[in-house]
Amino acid sequence: MKNIVVIGSSNTDMVVKTSHLPAAGETVLGGEFMMNAGGKGANQAVAAARYGEHVVFVARVGDDMFGRQTLESLRRDGIDTSCVSVDSDRMSGVALISVNVEGENSIVVASGANMALGREDIDRAAEEIRRADVVLMQLEVPMATVEYAAEVAAAAGVPVILNPAPAPAGPLGAGLLSRIDVITPNRSEATRISGIEVTDMASARRAAEAIHAMGTRRVIITLGGEGSLIYDGGEFEHIGATRVEAVDTTAAGDTFNGVLAVGVAEGLSLARAAREASVAAAISVTRMGAQTAAPTRAEVEAFISERR
Repeated sequence: MKNIVVIGSSNTDMVVKTSHLPAAGETVLGGEFMMNAGGKGANQAVAAARYGEHVVFVARVGDDMFGRQTLESLRRDGIDTSCVSVDSDRMSGVALISVNVEGENSIVVASGANMALGREDIDRAAEEIRRADVVLMQLEVPMATVEYAAEVAAAAGVPVILNPAPAPAGPLGAGLLSRIDVITPNRSEATRISGIEVTDMASARRAAEAIHAMGTRRVIITLGGEGSLIYDGGEFEHIGATRVEAVDTTAAGDTFNGVLAVGVAEGLSLARAAREASVAAAISVTRMGAQTAAPTRAEVEAFISERR
């Protein structure tokens, strides 16, 4: 069994499904309410665990109802939570999510304990990081923590996948990028990082080359309904999107990254890993919720078999 360490955020998602996303100052009545476990880090950890590998989650939650529920939920998916710190000074992270009838969403996050994840948490998890087959991170925790974790992993020769979401407010440092094996920005994140507006496949190629030139070994730009573009070893490959009827796109990117991490850990080619991750993400958008929507490996394999 491969070892995957996911370092990142954990939130409780409060979701309202409604006719349309509210404009500024607008109140939208009606809709179904759900409260689900979420946060990019936790979502990705669950996606990887559902795919059948051993996952250690490094995070920080509050000493409150939401934190306790989060730990119980992660453990039910077989995730090792021994590196999750319980913070008595801060509330657990919370996300307020509106989802329209097309499955598009609008999200506001109160980060809480997530933004206290620090160097001491990485030091506590250092042995797990050094033993990992891959480390997966996002940007819903402090940038300094992400940079330090990448340093610890790279020093041990452990490949690092960075999902640079949400889009960074400033440039990603060369020190961080040089320690990243695979970076997985979406269209807007790739634009922010590269300085090249991604509007079509040609501009996506230029952005991928620019990000690679900054130090990252391999690049995957996810393009929503247009699939994803891989830049690996100086070669491009386009992975087409898997067509489904979307219900809720909330954690599609997180599912993609969690399953991609499994593929990298298992030694698959980046293209094959991305294809499986794309199918897993497609399945996830046909279901409501974040972690609840992540499919198992058996579900992905059955879906692929049915589409042949």
